Amino acid sequence: MNKFIRNHLFIFGKVQGVAFRYYAQKIASKLELTGWIKNCNDGKVEIVIEGITEKVNKFNDWCYTGSRSARVEKVVIYQEKFIGEFHYFNIHG
Repeated sequence: MNKFIRNHLFIFGKVQGVAFRYYAQKIASKLELTGWIKNCNDGKVEIVIEGITEKVNKFNDWCYTGSRSARVEKVVIYQEKFIGEFHYFNIHG
């Protein structure tokens, strides 16, 4: 039986204006994950992601590198209670 989890991530570095959100959505969709991603006013990217543990972990691993033009300096991941409130992975803002 698959275990479902929810993570709340903050990605720091050069992660805006480098197609980070676009590629994150592409990866999340490929992994059949749900949630959202958005740019924050202070330059970081915020993500809420839900899905099967193994797939969420693969997505998290991608976040340490990001898109080709990104320069990720730090990834902060908080584990939250799985809610299952999303149907898709969407870009906000």
